Amino acid sequence: METALLILAIGLCTVTGYLLGSINFAVLIAKSQGFDILTEGSGNPGATNIKRVVGKRAGNLVFALDVLKGAVGTFLPYFLFWGISSSWGEVSKIPFDFDSSATLYQLIAGFTGTILGHCFSIFLNFKGGKGVASTIGGLLVILPLPILIGALLWVILFFTTRYVSVASLGLGTSLPLTCIALHYITPNTGDMTKIVFAFIIALFNFWTHRANIKRLRQGTELRFGEGKKKYHS
Repeated sequence: METALLILAIGLCTVTGYLLGSINFAVLIAKSQGFDILTEGSGNPGATNIKRVVGKRAGNLVFALDVLKGAVGTFLPYFLFWGISSSWGEVSKIPFDFDSSATLYQLIAGFTGTILGHCFSIFLNFKGGKGVASTIGGLLVILPLPILIGALLWVILFFTTRYVSVASLGLGTSLPLTCIALHYITPNTGDMTKIVFAFIIALFNFWTHRANIKRLRQGTELRFGEGKKKYHS
């Protein structure tokens, strides 16, 4: 019975996260300013392209909303459906025991659904952004210290290279490495799940940036602020 409840809770968290993740703020904000972000700039409906096409303020707003979407999409499904899995602990206990494997699975399910929704939105014919900002928001819930370290690395790489893609790839790569380091410093029950999860996120990050990696190898990737040249990806 407990296994069935866990599967049901994970399914509900995934679906809820996916529907929320499918709401693309870049498309909505660009449209409000008279732009079709899917055909302007790089064609990517994300904060960087919004900054390039619409402006810095709009880009910062999209980034903030996408981070918030990632956090809410990861946490809210578990909050809504935690009662389904109440048999794993006392009902009177605050339902935010992040050391519980059941809790971790549900949070990961909400995170996964949100990122998939952002990258493959049902409202955009299963197209979407690269999911970096939403990933940051979701990981603030699941892996707060690794993502804060990754964000610091992002800032360092961005200001030294001026490539958003390089900074994002560096952030993704740092996640499993930080999780492994933390496991040896302060081992916890759910560490191995978090390490595997972080590796999957890093690989997915590389996959969503595959066009950027190709342009970096060809020397055609634009540094931030270099203009409004069109990408061909």
